[in-house]
Amino acid sequence: MNIDASMIEKIVRNVLEEILDQSNNHKDDNKFGVFHNMDDAIDAAWFAQKEFEKCSLTRRSEIIQAMREELSRNVEDFAKMGAEETGMGRFEHKILKHKLAIEKTPGVEDLKPEVSTGDGGLTLYEMSPFGVIGAIAPSTNPTETIICNAIGMLAAGNAVVFSPHPGGKRVSVLAVETINKAIEKVNGPKNLVVTVKEPTIESTNIMLKHEKINMICATGGPGIVKIALSSGKKAIGAGAGNPPALVDETADIEKAAKDIIDGCSFDNNLPCTAEKEVIVVDCVADQLKSCMRNYYGFEIKDQELLHKLENLVLNEKGMIKKEFVGKNADYIMKQIGIVINSSIKVIFAEVEKDHPFVIEELMMPILPIVRVKDIDKAIELGVKVEHGNRHTAIMHSKNVDNLTRFAKAVQTTIFVKNAPSYAGIGFGAEGHSTFTIAGPTGEGLTSARTFTRKRRCVLSDGFSIK
Repeated sequence: MNIDASMIEKIVRNVLEEILDQSNNHKDDNKFGVFHNMDDAIDAAWFAQKEFEKCSLTRRSEIIQAMREELSRNVEDFAKMGAEETGMGRFEHKILKHKLAIEKTPGVEDLKPEVSTGDGGLTLYEMSPFGVIGAIAPSTNPTETIICNAIGMLAAGNAVVFSPHPGGKRVSVLAVETINKAIEKVNGPKNLVVTVKEPTIESTNIMLKHEKINMICATGGPGIVKIALSSGKKAIGAGAGNPPALVDETADIEKAAKDIIDGCSFDNNLPCTAEKEVIVVDCVADQLKSCMRNYYGFEIKDQELLHKLENLVLNEKGMIKKEFVGKNADYIMKQIGIVINSSIKVIFAEVEKDHPFVIEELMMPILPIVRVKDIDKAIELGVKVEHGNRHTAIMHSKNVDNLTRFAKAVQTTIFVKNAPSYAGIGFGAEGHSTFTIAGPTGEGLTSARTFTRKRRCVLSDGFSIK
């Protein structure tokens, strides 16, 4: 077959156009920190961190401030997309959670050096970055976790590779893109925060094992934390909780009822810090339940109806059905044929101490109430049902001795007294915020300093001005 010059030109043009299209697509996909391939994402973050470590602390602060400002402009988009994509939680509460992460996550100011001086000279302790951190984010708080971790990890001088939960991948990608746009606006290093467009188990495994990843930070259930701790790298694990809320006879019962309803219903009980079961001393139990009904709690008294609810939200193994996690109270009740007002925040029922609602972390606005004889039994049961997660516990009491006894017995990372559970992460209370609460590995409420290595610089027999 004879091929003339015009046909050759046409073939070449088509080939070039195809190559150009592929190049443009690849370029677009890798724009603002989002990659197709996990290896490429990690390499990009590694190069970015090498550039970033040359920046001054003042420069880091400028970058963090730019991130806060850009993220603040997109809060409603994150809240709306997050609620729609995951099918969990409440839009209005997600706005509050995002603002909390943006405004109350510590930055560079968290990195405070230490110094020792004496006859032997001067020793300086500084907080230095690990390098590139691999971070796993959950579907329950996808963008809140990414925002919080990105601020803290970059403030510490690291770059970060996120492996978000597939159930929140679209909104997670939006958060990463928004962060990178902010950094680019102030001419910071590109790809300090990266992710993959389609997160999978395989891509997460690549991240966990990659030689350029120096630290792992896993926020999620016990399964993913266990995997992270088996990576052979420095690992921070933020696992599950099952926070008990104790109420004794000295408590302001009406306030306790309102606080419990508000804390339990916050984002439909998605936060691991939220009240998961109430343990109340017998002599004030009826009053507490009455007040809870006044603050938009719906009580189930019929045992047959309670059994239907159990069968609805728990499987045959007693584990939660994920399709009901973070759903509204009225939606859940409608599935068993009961229509309640949409203003109802929490469904509650009095149950025995070994009821599956008490034992399991439901992460939905269903709250079991357990009546006990006295404070001794309340503390004993509270410690038991917290399962040793060392996460969060709440107590309503005016008796300092009782508060102290429970705090010492339960040994949780967060202990909230006479307030909704969310006070423990700085919402309506003092203290910084975080969405990575490292109970299993002991770092507690993570912040910039958590993501640093402590280094020691010694000057012997010098620089003493005593």
